[in-house]
Amino acid sequence: MIVPPVHSHPKPRARAGPHTGDPLLFADTSSAAPPMNNQGYYTPGYSIGGAPVGGPADAGVNNLFADPMASAAMMYGSSLANQGKEIVNKEISRYVSVNKLKYFFAVDSKYVMKKLLLLVFPYTHQDWEVRYHRDTPLTPRHDVNADDLYIPSMAFITYILLAGMALGIQKRFSPEVLGLCASTALVWVVIEVLVMLLCLYILSVHSDLSIFDLFAYSGYKYVGMIFTVLGGLLFGSDGYFVALTWSSCALMFFIVRSLKMKILSSLSHDSMGAGATAKPRLRLYITVATAAFQPIIIYWLTSHLVR
Repeated sequence: MIVPPVHSHPKPRARAGPHTGDPLLFADTSSAAPPMNNQGYYTPGYSIGGAPVGGPADAGVNNLFADPMASAAMMYGSSLANQGKEIVNKEISRYVSVNKLKYFFAVDSKYVMKKLLLLVFPYTHQDWEVRYHRDTPLTPRHDVNADDLYIPSMAFITYILLAGMALGIQKRFSPEVLGLCASTALVWVVIEVLVMLLCLYILSVHSDLSIFDLFAYSGYKYVGMIFTVLGGLLFGSDGYFVALTWSSCALMFFIVRSLKMKILSSLSHDSMGAGATAKPRLRLYITVATAAFQPIIIYWLTSHLVR
């Protein structure tokens, strides 16, 4: 007996689920981003780094500031810094008055031009008296007779640059020679100011001169030195000596007329003291000696630059 084959209906295959054991090629980040607000920024529950606000880091910072010992240490450090700043400012004010130093740099272009003309050609100037306003001298920009430190400072820098150019033209330039030239010019000014202070102290001369005034009068010689070196570079040795003679005479005339208003005008302060009759001559000698010393320094600091 032949049994006919039984035809079984094929069962539907079950859909295979995802293999959890196989690694994913790309991470599913479709639901990882936090919701966005209307302005395109993250909601307030997140910080810049992605950590929620109010997490352990913020808690540590808040605990640090809430700690009374840390607050006391911060306050103590702040007070020490303020005390140190006050001590430094006080020590600086003992030797250098910042407000008075600002006075000597209160200039403008009009004053600079007038002062340079006065230094080069002072013979026609009539009024040499410094003007005051409520017992305070006017600033240089308002009075051409006032002293300043701007012109001496700029003239010193210009002299150093001109000296470097002169040495370069003569094939004698080197950083060591230029540094020696700058230091020598500066040291001579300091020595001159110290000698004047010593003379005024020994002779008990009371005047309106301050150390800044002395540096200003001593630094005005740099203008004559520039004029002298330029004369030598342009016209040779003959031009050098002509410029040296002119700048020296102009500077001596300027210093005598200016210091006369500062030193010789204060005779009334000690006219009743002992030796009062000799003090006018001593003050005159100081003024003349200061003026006569300028040509020597100008020649000493410029003669080696011109050949």
